Amino acid sequence: MNNLFAKFIYIFLIVSTYSLCEAEPRVSNYKKYNLTSTQYNLNKLDLVFSYPWAISIIDDQNIIVSEKGGRLFKVDLDSHNMIEIVHEIPHVPFSPGGKQGGLLDVYYDVSDEFIYLTYSHLDNESSQSSTAIARAKISGNGLNNFQTLLVGQPFLSENRHYGSRIAITGNYLFAGFGERGGEMIAQDPSKHPGSIIRIFKDGKIPKDNPRFKDHPDWLPEIYSIGTRNPQGITTMPDGKSILFSSHGPRGGDHIAQAIPGGNYGWKHVAWGGSEYSGFSIGDKPFDEKFNQPVLSWVPSMAISSIKFYKGEVFSEWEGDLIVCSLNGESLIRLDFENDRIVGEEIIFKDKIGRIRDFDIDSKGNIYLISDSPNSSIWKLSK
Repeated sequence: MNNLFAKFIYIFLIVSTYSLCEAEPRVSNYKKYNLTSTQYNLNKLDLVFSYPWAISIIDDQNIIVSEKGGRLFKVDLDSHNMIEIVHEIPHVPFSPGGKQGGLLDVYYDVSDEFIYLTYSHLDNESSQSSTAIARAKISGNGLNNFQTLLVGQPFLSENRHYGSRIAITGNYLFAGFGERGGEMIAQDPSKHPGSIIRIFKDGKIPKDNPRFKDHPDWLPEIYSIGTRNPQGITTMPDGKSILFSSHGPRGGDHIAQAIPGGNYGWKHVAWGGSEYSGFSIGDKPFDEKFNQPVLSWVPSMAISSIKFYKGEVFSEWEGDLIVCSLNGESLIRLDFENDRIVGEEIIFKDKIGRIRDFDIDSKGNIYLISDSPNSSIWKLSK
């Protein structure tokens, strides 16, 4: 069997059951998923944002929303009052038209009342940028106790593939750093681009990170390498493990479990994808030398945020993975049972545009934002 035919077989392989423990990669086509039979209400709130990037719930009444252009809002869901939070975060200026930098993720941690942020940090001397992580507390309409936790190195000129989603479990903060278009830089553990980061919430470095065990040439903050553009990350139901999502090129969007010392192969492999020109990447779609994704999608949906569902509103979804899509304009549910994906469905599509992010309140209502100049907040409930 020649390489081209083998690649064809991988790309069009569709299976119904996927396991986090299986080494064999799985490829799926989201366009073939059925629509859910679950009844729901999707309501548009009277709130408008310009290219929002992240939404994070403070409590069942208040949320935080970030915009790529730099604005940060605290929003009262009952009164719809929007307070703009004043700040001086040194992010890359954002303008529509393919640029991906700006103010990115925001994550409210109820345990310490800090908001954790990622942004494309602008170096004024070189006019280059890097993914950065910071934290602060909201005080009135400003930020107090602002602390930069990590600025990725090196600074690069490309204004894309910042990654930037945050997940927190216990005292650990995980974040995905995109490879900034540097491709093989993702295979260089002496540089941050193309990696999953693991630090403590105060910016200190865990002494059981790979650097201090069996990877002495790695930067101390790096947990795994070989990632292209991770724009989703979440804690798994066990409260310890981390699952992340990443954009492939033309095909190859995927989800994978973050493994300490792991290498996910970019740009030796593209998880079933190819160059945008159509040319192949690597000798085969997957390579057993690298850690494998749990699930890969061909064609690409432009995968964004992922979160495991918890709540009483859609109790039948408890423990399932909710996935949002930009190009597919879809919200997708992956049915998890005993750490296995046993089914998949589209909750809705083509209703609110390119879905950028969502969060789930304590009752299980889902709040969503879209990647548009006039995005509202939508509430998915019953």
